[in-house]
Amino acid sequence: MAKLKMKPLGDNVIVKRLEADEVTAGGIYLPDSAKEKPKRGTIMAVGSGKLNNKGERSAMQLSKNDQVLFTSYAGTEVKIDGDEFLIMSESDILAVLE
Repeated sequence: MAKLKMKPLGDNVIVKRLEADEVTAGGIYLPDSAKEKPKRGTIMAVGSGKLNNKGERSAMQLSKNDQVLFTSYAGTEVKIDGDEFLIMSESDILAVLE
């Protein structure tokens, strides 16, 4: 993949959603219309952090290349050079996968 041409601001992150499964556990192939969008992805870029009441930036808990779970309707979908990404707040991330 080419270099990412955007940088998130504040407490936002850019996530590359994982590909949807094409085959069920039972071996049935799913058409595109029946696939559920995965709620997992990889962090591609992180912002500088949220400003607190003192005007200081809070450290981000996430870092680039973290595998994460996020809420169903999280983020805004954007398409850059044919690749689809989600831009979402750090608070939309539910967990980091280890």
